[in-house]
Amino acid sequence: MGMLKHFLPLTLLLGTLLAGCESEPEPEMPEDFVYLRDLAPSILQDIRYYGEHNFMGRQVDGYEAPECILARDTAEQLAKVQIKIKRVGYTLKVFDCYRPARAVTEFIEWAQDSSDDHMARQFFPRVAKADLIPNGYIAEQSSHSRGAAVDVTLVKLPVTEASPFDPSAEYGSCIDSHEVRYSTGGLDMGTGYDCFDELSHTFNTDIKGVAAANRELLVNNMERNLFRHYPEEWWHFTLIGEPFPDTYFDFPIKSP
Repeated sequence: MGMLKHFLPLTLLLGTLLAGCESEPEPEMPEDFVYLRDLAPSILQDIRYYGEHNFMGRQVDGYEAPECILARDTAEQLAKVQIKIKRVGYTLKVFDCYRPARAVTEFIEWAQDSSDDHMARQFFPRVAKADLIPNGYIAEQSSHSRGAAVDVTLVKLPVTEASPFDPSAEYGSCIDSHEVRYSTGGLDMGTGYDCFDELSHTFNTDIKGVAAANRELLVNNMERNLFRHYPEEWWHFTLIGEPFPDTYFDFPIKSP
């Protein structure tokens, strides 16, 4: 009986410890979020953080499928942009939509690792990696995690398919000419997507001619449909009046 008295508390303690070790269930996509392809299937998608063609050179945590997910309000407004831009011979192409908060954390951890800069030539050829956070290129929170932001460009119709990304290829830097850098199949915007450089600032006066006109076309069409552009990145737009302004979601991106 004495042994039993000592055994029972130990059993309860072990059970408590085991219960604490159980992993919490993965958060699910909220009902107010949608797959963009369900509302606007004609919008092209090239979800960069699902694959290797991004500034880290690897698949990013939380991107389990190459899908654009957005808060419903954001997706509905983007669908309106698509309808209007198609009338003048273009289509939208998205590179990133909802971004799990865990991905933002991974960006910060990567930026603090000085040993990993093998994608510098393509994405930050003129900025030291140690300066990416201080210069604001990578932030601790993102409107993408609120389901309110989208990274987007324009592609002329009929669509010219982009060449598949080859990790072993020697591509030009993101600030090289449109003919030299990796082609997204889209319009010349003066830099590549996710280019950490002042030339990516939407109204940088060194961007002239066709590229400047293309940026203006994109900005005008997005702003007419309640999107606010981010002046430091020509591709980044956030919904005005977003539904979750204070919530940073962390559910993984999965196939529908």
